[in-house]
Amino acid sequence: MRQLLLFAWLILSTGTFAQDLPAYQIFTSKGKKTTFKALVDASVKHDVVLFGELHDNPIDHWLQLELAKALYAKSDSNLCIGAEMFELHQANALNRFLQNGDLEQLKDSAKLWSNFDTDYAPLLVWAQENHVNYIATNITRKYASAVFKKGLASLDTISEPEKQLMCPLPFPFDSTLSQYKELIQMGKEMHASGIDFALAQAIKDATMAYRICTQLGTYQHFLHLNGAFHSDYFQGIMWYIHHYQPNASVLTISTVSQEDLKKLGKESLGKADFIIVTPVTMTKTM
Repeated sequence: MRQLLLFAWLILSTGTFAQDLPAYQIFTSKGKKTTFKALVDASVKHDVVLFGELHDNPIDHWLQLELAKALYAKSDSNLCIGAEMFELHQANALNRFLQNGDLEQLKDSAKLWSNFDTDYAPLLVWAQENHVNYIATNITRKYASAVFKKGLASLDTISEPEKQLMCPLPFPFDSTLSQYKELIQMGKEMHASGIDFALAQAIKDATMAYRICTQLGTYQHFLHLNGAFHSDYFQGIMWYIHHYQPNASVLTISTVSQEDLKKLGKESLGKADFIIVTPVTMTKTM
């Protein structure tokens, strides 16, 4: 009897602990479950793919690499990659790496994000090895910081070479967009200028969009890596891409964390063309 009870316990416990633990689930904008293959198939139909990541999410960085490989294979290698994580003043260092593959030299010459080795180096190294162009897209941080602290007037006295480290000035700004309205409110709660907080984000979005648009027509596809907030709800970078290149075709991806991967939360519906959901317990890299 004891052996029978032990056997029954083993069967039950095995069933409990052998359940699938999916690392992610992809949904459409309307909340329908879909697949990575469907995401790839949709991506190849667009000029630009904005991959909105959670910076510390390893699933995002793995899927970015796999998506780059798929776009590369389906576009006869005619692919360009860009990233928020590289600022325009780092372009020369980035180009040197693409030419010589010396990762240590890149680390010595450019201030990189703390999770560069684990999260961003694999895709960058793959691009270098496969002769895929990879460009810096983000405004040099000190200028966005100046806008936050002192407003757009802080850029009035910068030199012409410095102006090359951002989008063309002046740049348009729509304060009615929901993402910027949220930032304006956040700025007020920080007892700062809400409008300047939003403008600091907008000049980043505009610069990234402008840099992306400089490559359109040269490459069949452009894959851009950015924090999800920069492209959620088809705003931010996407809004500025359509300002600079109205006919550009753009697909957006966002990422969220949930307790349950079976259904997309109502608050995430409509965030992007595709929404990647990962468990809240997923290991973080920062």
